[in-house]
Amino acid sequence: MSGLLKAVFKKLIKKGRLEVVYPDKRREIYGDQNAKDSAAVEILTQETCLRLLVNPGLAFGEGYMDETIKPINCSIYDVLNVILQNDLAEGHYVEKIASVLRFGKRFWSQLNSLKTSQKNVAHHYDLNGALYSLFLDEDRQYSCAYFRTGNETLDEAQLAKKKHIAAKLKLDQPGLEVLDIGCGWGGMALFLAKEFDVHVTGITLSQEQLQAAKERAKKAGLEHKVCFELRDYRLVEKKFDRIVSVGMFEHVGVNYYVEFFKDINKILKPDGVMLLHSIGRSDGPGSTNPWINKYIFPGGYSPSLSEVFASVEKSGLWVTDCEILRLHYAKTLRLWHDRVKEEKEKIIQMYDERFYRMFDFYLSASELSFYYHNHMNFQLQISPSLDALPMTRDYMFEVEGKLDS
Repeated sequence: MSGLLKAVFKKLIKKGRLEVVYPDKRREIYGDQNAKDSAAVEILTQETCLRLLVNPGLAFGEGYMDETIKPINCSIYDVLNVILQNDLAEGHYVEKIASVLRFGKRFWSQLNSLKTSQKNVAHHYDLNGALYSLFLDEDRQYSCAYFRTGNETLDEAQLAKKKHIAAKLKLDQPGLEVLDIGCGWGGMALFLAKEFDVHVTGITLSQEQLQAAKERAKKAGLEHKVCFELRDYRLVEKKFDRIVSVGMFEHVGVNYYVEFFKDINKILKPDGVMLLHSIGRSDGPGSTNPWINKYIFPGGYSPSLSEVFASVEKSGLWVTDCEILRLHYAKTLRLWHDRVKEEKEKIIQMYDERFYRMFDFYLSASELSFYYHNHMNFQLQISPSLDALPMTRDYMFEVEGKLDS
């Protein structure tokens, strides 16, 4: 098996320098000998070699978690930084076939029914809340932050994200009813209720997040302006003036995009406005990495803009503004990862070493996907009305300026 895997690495690694130690202790060096980016890794078993040949997208992460793949004098980030610079599909014939098969069956892997959606959300978001408090900002914003200069702290960038989104919602009329779909631990809803004369309803499918959000509203004295519910967006019947959704659309499933936007049209008032914030991909429709799908976000998928716009077009809604945030999530993930590494021992005590390696791999691979795998974030401002919003973006800048002062 080692011989076949050597041939794969030789074809795969064209950028960067990767040294691989095989189970028989033989060493091979691949790629550019003088490359700036270099790493070394040991593969400890022949079984792991076989799995890397048959299902590399799943096997590499599992090998690292199970310690049958070990970085040598470097981190898993360094190893992935070399590997992901290269074209996996072109360098690994089996992975090329597997990616085609994953794309073909993605409609089945993303059948996010009401029951399945709650189960998938619980898999990741109902983990011990103390885990997230170790690496997220004080407000527990578990989504892409907004870096105006690139030098902000995590808390500064997450606050800037909330201001940026609030400005796009145009909350200048008193008494507006706002729906937050996928409200997380309540940070966005509480921010809007505190800064504007609005009433916010936050919905989530996570029991852990719901309880925390309710406690935060009570502690902040905002229970009269904010309420939180355990509810699927498909079961909302009330009409709202504004809708915001941050980091939730990735869990909708490609089969449900048209339905999602039609549901938005039903519950958004005729002159209403929605702000949708999501991870996306710039290179067209794709599929979810099998390791991410199994261990991190079951049923999750980051859509291409072409998929999203095509679905909006079928819903009767207007996209009134679109902004692409290219490297903001990469910077966010780097700051999260730095904190996770600082809190390594606490996370191991909370779970175990294998769980820590899983999170280490997840954050490393996710950050690098924004550099090498055409990932980005997008913000779409959406409305049923052609003229519900001003003709230029000036009002957005004015609101952000006021919130900064």
